[in-house]
Amino acid sequence: MNVEDLVRDSLRELAVEEASAGPGFTDRVLAVRRRRRTHRLVSVAAATAAVVAVAVAVPMLKDGRDDVRPASVTQGGGISAHPDQSPPSGLIAAGRSALAAYYTTALVAKNEKEATLERTYWLLDPDTGKYEKDTRWSFVAVAPGLKTAAVLERTLPAARIGLLDLATGEVERWIPVGKGVAGLAFSNDGTELVATTYSEHPDPLEKPGNAEGSEGEWTSTHKVSRTGFLLLDLAGRDGGVWHPVASSSAGGRADFAFTRDGQHLFATGGGLVTLVRPTFYDLSGKETAAPANEKHLRWDVPARLSPNGRLAALGLAEEYQPAIVPEAGSLPGRSYSLIKDPLTGKEITKVRGAELLAWADDQRLIAWERTTGEDETYKDRLVLVTIGSDRVVPLSGVREHPETGQEPWEPVFAAR
Repeated sequence: MNVEDLVRDSLRELAVEEASAGPGFTDRVLAVRRRRRTHRLVSVAAATAAVVAVAVAVPMLKDGRDDVRPASVTQGGGISAHPDQSPPSGLIAAGRSALAAYYTTALVAKNEKEATLERTYWLLDPDTGKYEKDTRWSFVAVAPGLKTAAVLERTLPAARIGLLDLATGEVERWIPVGKGVAGLAFSNDGTELVATTYSEHPDPLEKPGNAEGSEGEWTSTHKVSRTGFLLLDLAGRDGGVWHPVASSSAGGRADFAFTRDGQHLFATGGGLVTLVRPTFYDLSGKETAAPANEKHLRWDVPARLSPNGRLAALGLAEEYQPAIVPEAGSLPGRSYSLIKDPLTGKEITKVRGAELLAWADDQRLIAWERTTGEDETYKDRLVLVTIGSDRVVPLSGVREHPETGQEPWEPVFAAR
């Protein structure tokens, strides 16, 4: 049984109590074979009943009509879309959220048996509204407001953190750290930074031999190399306080991020052991219970809580093909993701989209949505979806995947 078989089996087991991970799950867990899977429906009748249930459950909060127009990088409310661009060269934004950067990942071989996954970033210039390639950085986190990014140099783990002015492209301040850093995340208000520390590169690959003695494909090694995290108050001038927190036995990249209130941290990634629920820590590194409004959230769904905190974005619920939903028009299929009550975990409704990435406001989200049928090579694009509406507004062009010979670009969203 190979790794992808293990992933599929794990998802089937989890389906009893939780919707399956979205099309982006394998991309995040394995980080090598970026395959997107769909869920086959048991029967047309069952699927039709599910569609009816969705229609009944969704509150009609908004009719889905949106004005697509140029918008200021730093002012919320408008939509800036480029449905003919993938990856985009012009600003992608909706409401409070903007595509602050994007990156591609490439395999870099150290020798015949070992390699690492290395990122190349394109960063938004807030003055021009264009994305510019910047090969200096191995990891980038963008602060709310789209003015500053925290960056790491090419060699990971890194010995210092840079605070980059996105308008000038210059590092305004270097923060030396006593531990090797390979992951970064800002607090919700942008005043603090958590830097995840590792003893080795967190994205290692290996090419194991098989029973016949020939080489196999590159695959993740899942080495346990996370050592802890640094908390940095950006108003201060030191390198922060380090707290030891080892990786789970699954290993791999497992970066820390802040909860909404900034009083806790949770671990993203970490392999199959933390498939759905993240582990939470207090700011001293001790494992703790999740905040009441985040205990039902998943680490693999980036959107998380709505701006007002009343709705929780969860994973892919179901997908329907044209034979079942013929009125889909130009879209080959339709995906629906769950929206739940963050305090109780009860389903409130479903919303269009295969993977929920960021909230535009309390009713709209930015999501990946597939553009191909079940029997075609998986492709997707960024769209704006609205709770209570089945309409999607395309924000980007169609994204290619490895099956087409191209590496997919991955979005980095930030509040503007």
